Amino acid sequence: MRNATYFKIYLAFCLIYLIVLLLGYENLDLYLKPILIPLLSFSVYFCRSFPTKNILLLALFFSWIGDVILLFADLGEIYFILGLVSFLISHVIYCVLFNRQIKKKTSRNLIVFGIGSVTIALYLIGMLAVLLPTLGDLQIPVIVYASVISIMLLFAFNGYLMWQKPGNIYVFLGAISFVVSDSILAINKFYAPFEKSAFFIMLTYLVAQYLIAVGILKVNPKKLIETQLGFNLKPKKIFKIIFCE
Repeated sequence: MRNATYFKIYLAFCLIYLIVLLLGYENLDLYLKPILIPLLSFSVYFCRSFPTKNILLLALFFSWIGDVILLFADLGEIYFILGLVSFLISHVIYCVLFNRQIKKKTSRNLIVFGIGSVTIALYLIGMLAVLLPTLGDLQIPVIVYASVISIMLLFAFNGYLMWQKPGNIYVFLGAISFVVSDSILAINKFYAPFEKSAFFIMLTYLVAQYLIAVGILKVNPKKLIETQLGFNLKPKKIFKIIFCE
């Protein structure tokens, strides 16, 4: 049951961290942010084994490296670039992870997949059209990063059409949240800074990592995993497990 405990601790620390950001104490980042993804990783680590468990842990590891590096982004542009590279690796690993999941269906609705693909492509084109004039020397790194995270979202959307419920929904919503988080970060840094941006970036980021991790566990339907985590589709039950047990 240790994995369920770590999930609860992760959610509790996320709540504390987000409240701290909302109150404007962003200087506490150095102490709180580095412990969040490891707590989520421990939740996955103590779960019963499944075929792509190590890939998920590797993606979380590079996300954590990116979190730590970006804490020092104010000291120089190199830290932002290194953080970008770390998250780029994480997204590539997520693409591999999504591609290796068990598929419930042997085929997908090509029309729906086509519409989704075009929508993701339009998002990518739109974001780059807004950001490119302000990127300077970072144009190529940001283009590469935006392309990779869009491909990650496409893999998640493909999984949404191919995997069993509810895991497919969790992962797809997590991927969307990841894209939203990175989009807010990019707009705030390169286009138009806005108040409480750190709060919204981290809110969507932490939700994204949680949904993807839980979704992958649910895509790998082993009875013991479901029993240990206690997840089902009833919101009241989820709330009770997380906060009451």
